Amino acid sequence: MESALSELEFLARSENRVAVLQLLATDSWTRGELGEATDASQATLGRILDDFEARSWVRREAEGYVATTTGQLLAEGLADLLDTVETEHKLRDIVPYLPTAVPGFELTQFADATITVPTQTKPTAPLQRVLERMRGAETLRAVSHTLNNRSLAVIADQVTAGRQSFEGVFAEEAIETLAVDEESWAALTELAASDAAQLWIRSDDVPLAATVSDGAVTFLLRDDDGLVQAAVETERSAVREWVTDTVDRYRERATPFSPGSYATD
Repeated sequence: MESALSELEFLARSENRVAVLQLLATDSWTRGELGEATDASQATLGRILDDFEARSWVRREAEGYVATTTGQLLAEGLADLLDTVETEHKLRDIVPYLPTAVPGFELTQFADATITVPTQTKPTAPLQRVLERMRGAETLRAVSHTLNNRSLAVIADQVTAGRQSFEGVFAEEAIETLAVDEESWAALTELAASDAAQLWIRSDDVPLAATVSDGAVTFLLRDDDGLVQAAVETERSAVREWVTDTVDRYRERATPFSPGSYATD
C-alpha cells in the first residue's frame, strides 16, 4: 500500500505528469508535440519521460513515446480517480440532501450535473430552474414528497392548455397540504380531471423530489426544515431510467388520486 500511495503522490505532485501519462495512453507523441499540448518545457518533459521509462510506464518508439500496457492501466485508473474526486468536490455541499438512501441511486452518475443553488440576489434560483424545465416539457413525470403551489400552477396550466402530458406520484401529506388552500385545490382537481394527467397518491414516505422533463432529470433538494438547497439537473440516460423506474415502483404501492377522498372544509 505504501509504495502504491508513493507512486500516486509522485503523479499528483505534478499536473504535467498526469497530463503526459494520459496523452501517451491515447497515442504516440513526440516531445515536441507533448510540449505544445501541455505547455511544459522540454527540460521538464525530459525529466518526466525519464521517470516514466524507469517505471516502465512508457516506452520510446521510432515515432515518439507511447504508454506501455501498465502505463495505460495506470492512466485509466487515474482518470477514474480524478472523475470521482471531481464529482465529490462538486457535490460535497449538497450530498446531505440527495436521495442517496433510495435503492439504486449512484453519485457517480452526477459528474456532469448542473447545480443551481440559492444566492443572496436569487434566493429562489433552484425552484425557478425547476419551473423552467417544467414549462418547456411536452411530457413530464414526477415523484415527490411535496407539491408546491408554483409547480402545481405551471403543470396545471401546461396540461389544461394541451401543451403537456403529466404523470406524478406524490406523498399523501403533499395532497393534504394542498387540500386546505382553496386556490391550490381547485388547480389540483382541474389537473386531475384532464385526460392528459395521471396522479397517484402514496401513503408511505417518498424520500425524493424528482422530475423527468422530456430527456432531462431535475432533483429539487430540501433540508430537514423544508428549505430548498439546490436544483440538480442531468441528461444522463442512467439517471433518467432510474427516476422512471422509481416512479413506476412507487406507483405500484400508490392509489389513483380522488378529490372526494379529502375533506376541504
